Amino acid sequence: MGPRGPRRRAPAWPQRIIEQGHTAFTASQITVPVYMDPARIDRDYPQGTNFQLLVAQQQLARMGVVDDAQGTQATAYRTLLSSELKFRAADLVRRDPSVIGQTVEITAPMSDDADLYYKGEITRDEDAALRRVSDRQMEWLDDLKRDGSVTSGFNTLLFTQGDSTEPELAGVLGAVVGSALMLLVTALIAIPLGVGAAVYLEEFARKGRITDLIEVNINNLAAVPSIVYGLLGLALFINFAHLPRSSPLVGGLVLALMALPTIIIATRSSLKAVPPSIREAALAMGASRTQTVFHHVLPLAMPGVMTGTIISMAHALGETAPLLLIGMVSFVPGIPGAITEPAGALPSLVYIWENASELAFHERTAAAILVLLVFMIVMNAAAILLRRRFERRW
Repeated sequence: MGPRGPRRRAPAWPQRIIEQGHTAFTASQITVPVYMDPARIDRDYPQGTNFQLLVAQQQLARMGVVDDAQGTQATAYRTLLSSELKFRAADLVRRDPSVIGQTVEITAPMSDDADLYYKGEITRDEDAALRRVSDRQMEWLDDLKRDGSVTSGFNTLLFTQGDSTEPELAGVLGAVVGSALMLLVTALIAIPLGVGAAVYLEEFARKGRITDLIEVNINNLAAVPSIVYGLLGLALFINFAHLPRSSPLVGGLVLALMALPTIIIATRSSLKAVPPSIREAALAMGASRTQTVFHHVLPLAMPGVMTGTIISMAHALGETAPLLLIGMVSFVPGIPGAITEPAGALPSLVYIWENASELAFHERTAAAILVLLVFMIVMNAAAILLRRRFERRW
């Protein structure tokens, strides 16, 4: 056997995610002149007009293409345009009905297939029977690119829109807001209870069998799989308490149960790290036990408490299994405005997009993972900086 060539190593998963996800941060947009045909546009109900088909027919007419009676060419051209064009054109007519009968320019995203073609994800080398863009459509897309009708820029819709069944219109804003509301509920419940329980167990509770049993149970709860907390939340908060399903309120309550053991353990460790001489000195100066704990011990332990709290919040942010069981995997296109409204979360959005059939959702899945990783990195960096800023050496 001859010598083997150098073995190519598969790229690491962060590299694969970055390579696949960075393309989702750009999008192709088309700017086309549209004649607002009075015969086809209802002044009182402009959203009922099929602007995509109207634009397709006008574009084909400009190119001198003669369509058949079934409108085959216009239908094929229409699939290159996103439904956002229809919404923007209808909104323009609704705001200014005087544009009817005039020719106006409208800018809107291209469809997901057209965008993938411009990004090189769909090529002519693929089997024509399998790819979603025909040779004729590729010619039209090339013509649009040459005459400057199509441009590529930052994908603002990815950060300003909620979820959508159309990949080119899908965004992460709804999931980001849902995750923020969920973490708010988690923090408001878990931090006071966790820190309070840790202070009581470490500084005030009498040592005995009961406190030993509680300590063992807290350590065991920290090791319970997250899906068990999801089952508990489903049974307790939804089936028993009848709280709204798929809401940040229920998600926050479930994640608070998960975060409590971690916060308690981290807080107790920080309190133990404070030298006994601090307590003895405060008591010797006449301070009460309560004053000693809250005026001296707890402030000195606060860097460790904050670190443990932030890390537990970051851990809660990335949890997926409990959210699936409480219904936060459902399709929610809007932006939640309250903790009781249906909402998604970044981990569940990644799960939904990864299981979508459209190819364009795959790059958006990687982009959503990158957004989630950025939040995780920021939270962990904040924990490190706060600890270094306020930590005291004895």
